[in-house]
Amino acid sequence: MGNLPKFLPITVIDSAQAVPAEAHQHQHDGAGEGPRSLGQPAPCRLFVEDTAISEADIAREMQHHRALRPEQSRAEAARALVVRELLRLEAQRLGLLAPAGGRVSDEEVLIQQLLEDAIEDRVPTDEDCQRYFEQNPERFRSPDRVRLRHILLAAPADDVAGRLAARTEGERLANELKAAPHLFADFALRHSRCPSSSDGGDLGWLQRGQTTPEFDRQVFRLREGLAGFPVESRWGYHVVSIDGREEGQPLPFDAVLPQIRDYLELQVRQREVQAYLLQLQERYPVRGLDEIEAEAEVG
Repeated sequence: MGNLPKFLPITVIDSAQAVPAEAHQHQHDGAGEGPRSLGQPAPCRLFVEDTAISEADIAREMQHHRALRPEQSRAEAARALVVRELLRLEAQRLGLLAPAGGRVSDEEVLIQQLLEDAIEDRVPTDEDCQRYFEQNPERFRSPDRVRLRHILLAAPADDVAGRLAARTEGERLANELKAAPHLFADFALRHSRCPSSSDGGDLGWLQRGQTTPEFDRQVFRLREGLAGFPVESRWGYHVVSIDGREEGQPLPFDAVLPQIRDYLELQVRQREVQAYLLQLQERYPVRGLDEIEAEAEVG
């Protein structure tokens, strides 16, 4: 077959949903043929075999596929509907038909049965896991940590004057604390708008990802001691003191073996599901998806 459209959205490793749920969710939110325009059915440009997927179907699905541009959301919605229809047609061919008026859950069970029968579960060996562990040592470390105190000078993100005043105040406090660092707890109690003010501004040990992203990125770049400038976040400006740092250490293989095995098993399964869906597309040709994806790539 020629160039296959890239309609396989189920390759996302971090998805917590099973494949049938990813392929099926939200497909039965409304009954009937959906919105009509001037009394006419919504137009169709997308087909799987002889089954039409209307623009109304795609529009309904788009709300579940957020993207920066509507064309991208539309393409992701179209891919999800194509996957669902491929699986539905194959279940129908194999006689796995939902009863008339069947519920969504009934159809999901049938799709699950279809995939269970078609996809062989393969558990990676310890040797496979050991190989992956040795090839990706940076993934298996304990998290970096910093111990810090802060003074939050709060200002809403949309208050330009308030944020400028908070930054100016933060610079003033940081300069005063350079000469008198022992006053940090007193300054926190008097000026900070964080609940930690009663503890001298102490936030304890923090791992990467435990705070808001913009604050996290900055504090993990700081050296130990009082920061010479206030750190900005969505909450305002922070006078920060880094009181300790601990770099992450390599984790032993035995500690991460279950994690690696689960990851590799999911990788293998998803590759097999992709291959299976491509086989289904050989049986049930898809028309119109290339054009929808091309529109999403423009701009």
